Formats: sequence, structure tokens, C-alpha cells
Amino acid sequence: MTPLPPPLPPALPPDVDVVLPCLDEAEALPWVLRRIPPGWRALVVDNGSTDGSPHIARALGATVLHEPRRGFGAACHTGLMAATADIVCFCDCDASLDPALLVPFVREILAGEADLVLGRRRPVRRGTWPAHARAGNLALTRLLRRRSGLRLHDLGPLRAARRADLLALGLTDRRSGYPLQMVVRAADAGWRVSEHDVPYLPRSGASKVTGTWRGTWQAVRDMSRVLAEPPATERAVR
Repeated sequence: MTPLPPPLPPALPPDVDVVLPCLDEAEALPWVLRRIPPGWRALVVDNGSTDGSPHIARALGATVLHEPRRGFGAACHTGLMAATADIVCFCDCDASLDPALLVPFVREILAGEADLVLGRRRPVRRGTWPAHARAGNLALTRLLRRRSGLRLHDLGPLRAARRADLLALGLTDRRSGYPLQMVVRAADAGWRVSEHDVPYLPRSGASKVTGTWRGTWQAVRDMSRVLAEPPATERAVR
């Protein structure tokens, strides 16, 4: 009897945009863009690069946007506003996270099992995640639990949600607090938030946010300001 052929892999979820905030990531861009799932659109949001990153991204088939206001949140939100797909994903552009890992995140959203899916970074080797950055992240996730009840372990950038729902959150932070504000406001809105382990690779180049104590301190300060926001119901009354 002729053996049956192996089953075909399930089709990739369609209609997905991946927002990639970018500041001087010429070295990492080829690897990152090669890892974007077939049929998905890469939105590279250049935040003032001087190393030719926009030209490289465009040559590799990405849609390139420009955000002159410096800030992680500014770049992410510009990508979100430009997205047209039903589902929008976010990923760093420094090769520390593999955008191909977003496929199961998107499937979870489409299956109605979650409204926001986050990646919990798991370093693949020592030194990948500086101690001061990990300590800041740990402190913030503990404060997040008290504020929202969400038992998350990371506020990493790898995530997926529906575009219309994200826009409805009315995100206002344009600095390092953007990822946290998304989670806080999602929790206030009663979203189902899930978290999954993802490998955290050594990044290409120096981190613009958590690579130094000063950068980490700035990120923690931005996020602490977000945690001090009143819940959505109180904001509406004011």
C-alpha cells in the first residue's frame, strides 16, 4: 500500500500587518524581514535612522513609514495608524525576537481565545538580557499585577491583537510606556490577555532603550507614569 503523504501544514492566517519600529537597524533588518510569514505585510517605521535602514527595508519589500518624533511609542503608533489588516502584530527590529513566532499568536486571536497575546522573553544565553533591564521589567510586572490583576511576567514587544480594538484603546503614550499602556488599558477594558514563552536572542547592535542604566531608568519612569493613570471609567468622568 502506498503510504499517505504527510499532512500539509495549516494555512497561515491571512490579513496581518507587522509593525516594526526601527532606529538604525541596518544590520538586523535582512534577518528580521526574511522571518516575516509569507503573505503578511511588514510595516517598518523609521524613527530617524542614519544608517540607511529605510532604503534596506524598502529594497527587501517592506512598506516604510517615517515618524520624526523620537520615541518607541511614537513609532509603534504610526505603524498602527497606517495598518489596514484586521490583525496587527508588533515586533522589535533588532533580531532579538523572531516575527515568525507570531503565527500562533494570530491563530489564538482568530480562534477567539484571547484579545491580546504577548510573548514572554526567555533569554537563550547569559547576557542577552542585561540584569538592570530584567530587574526593571520584574518590578513593573509586579506593579501591573496590583494595578490590573493580570499575572504577566513580561512587557515585551512581541504581541498581536485586532487593529480596531487597539485603536479603540485610545493609546496616548509615545515613549517607552506604550507597551505597558496597551496592556493596562486592555485590562481596564476587560480583554482576555495571554502570554507565551518565546526565545530571546542576542540583539544586533546596541539597545536604544534598555542597553544602559540610563535607558532602563527612562523606560521605568515612562511606564510608572502609565501605571499612575486612573482606570478608564475614572478618565471618562474627568
